[in-house]
Amino acid sequence: MAKPIVVTDDTFDQEVKDGLAIVDFWAEWCGPCRMIAPILEELAEEYDGRLKVLKLDVDENPKTAMRFRVMSIPTVILFKNGEPVEVIIGAQPKRNFVARIEKHLPKA
Repeated sequence: MAKPIVVTDDTFDQEVKDGLAIVDFWAEWCGPCRMIAPILEELAEEYDGRLKVLKLDVDENPKTAMRFRVMSIPTVILFKNGEPVEVIIGAQPKRNFVARIEKHLPKA
């Protein structure tokens, strides 16, 4: 069963460099972050092998959060081969995440 992968300032670049990755910039104290956590777990399962689902705690990893100008959380950024291609700010329904992801997946 696929689960979101926890990344840090040190492991971030390695994890997003190839393919499609969605990164949840979050913090333990953030209520809306906890609201979208189950959605990201579902996405990790449903897109296993096609999308990496990553979580970065902004309190513990401020360098990466500052690098991508994350000002409010949750901020979810979709990366394609290491480059940000979509930014979703705030809690959103699952369909919004799916729509953004589907735009960047290779057509079957």
